[in-house]
Amino acid sequence: MQCVLLAAGYATRLYPLTENMPKALLKLGDKTILEMVTDKIDEVSDVDTIYIVTNEKFYAQFEEWSHSYSGPKKIKVLNDHTTNNDNRLGAIGDLKYVIDSENIDDEILVMASDNIFGFPLTDFTDMYKIKNKDMICAHTIENKKDLHSMGVVELGDDDKVIGFEEKPENPKSDLGVPPFYLYKKETVPLITTYLEEGNNPDAPGHFIPWLIGRKDVYAYVFDAVRIDIGTPESYYEAQDRLQKGILFSK
Repeated sequence: MQCVLLAAGYATRLYPLTENMPKALLKLGDKTILEMVTDKIDEVSDVDTIYIVTNEKFYAQFEEWSHSYSGPKKIKVLNDHTTNNDNRLGAIGDLKYVIDSENIDDEILVMASDNIFGFPLTDFTDMYKIKNKDMICAHTIENKKDLHSMGVVELGDDDKVIGFEEKPENPKSDLGVPPFYLYKKETVPLITTYLEEGNNPDAPGHFIPWLIGRKDVYAYVFDAVRIDIGTPESYYEAQDRLQKGILFSK
């Protein structure tokens, strides 16, 4: 299994914090956000290499960080050569860039580099092994307004995905989908097909409603705190929770 960490955004909502610093390298206590993510990935024995895909602006900083990584995985930082929000590839475009650049012919774990979470990632990968199907993660969102800015999933029997909508105006459930995905080896080429058909290359969740029309996809439903660090408010909230010793307390 290979892991792709999406880190090619420009984080303009976090300005001025991220004008010259990628948000994944912002600190929470004595660790970067990225370290909190890779600590979880390090526990997944099946993962061979962690590919971090970023942009021209932040490539050197991620490359420097990679030299300080002391975990058990191979790390490779890839530059997608974009320079701003106007010419960015989008998350799915970046995923294809990594697959093509590295000739990946394997199952892949796809994750955002700016989401921290309180459950063991091995719970997700263990469920994937049991199901032997493409999988997403989902959890109940308490603040219903937040559902308008994320992927929302409908589940059927045995947590099979029967509906998915990215940033819905009228959410059909209260289950939000964070950017954690597991794709089987034979699913990986479909990412190219999806893009060649002219579909949305941006948020990674856009691929799911297209995929469920072709393959069975299941959800691992977790009950744990997850923080998407996308705004100054969410970053300062995470800092505050960490200082109080309740970072992942419900």
